[in-house]
Amino acid sequence: MDSKKPAGFGIRFLASIIYFLIISTIPGIVYYIINGNYSIEWTKGFTFRFFYTFYLTVTPILWVGYIIGKRIFKIKIKRFKDDENLTILNMVMREVVGNYIVVLATFGISVLVSGLLVIFRKDKRGIHDFIGGTYVSRE
Repeated sequence: MDSKKPAGFGIRFLASIIYFLIISTIPGIVYYIINGNYSIEWTKGFTFRFFYTFYLTVTPILWVGYIIGKRIFKIKIKRFKDDENLTILNMVMREVVGNYIVVLATFGISVLVSGLLVIFRKDKRGIHDFIGGTYVSRE
């Protein structure tokens, strides 16, 4: 772990807020055009969650570890064992299993536990990082 520079909770949290705002704005505008009003309720449905999880799974593979919020803050997702490029398996395990299925199965408790792990562990890895074999690195 000597060469690794893990990103802490604060910067990861800010990056997640930024990419949520960006990713939800475009569909929000489309929703407004179609329905004539804006409501945050549309983000609670399965369709939004599916596309959001798909974005979080595929984009880091195409952008070599980045999603829009992480690129802005110059942090990226890397494989923990060798710092190499992510694979589809890493990202499916991290996002679909670690950030979707486990969160549903634990009624959201895993999100809190992951936050505490990122805050207090030296390697700054949450449950989803362990499941996916990843960590978030500062550049």
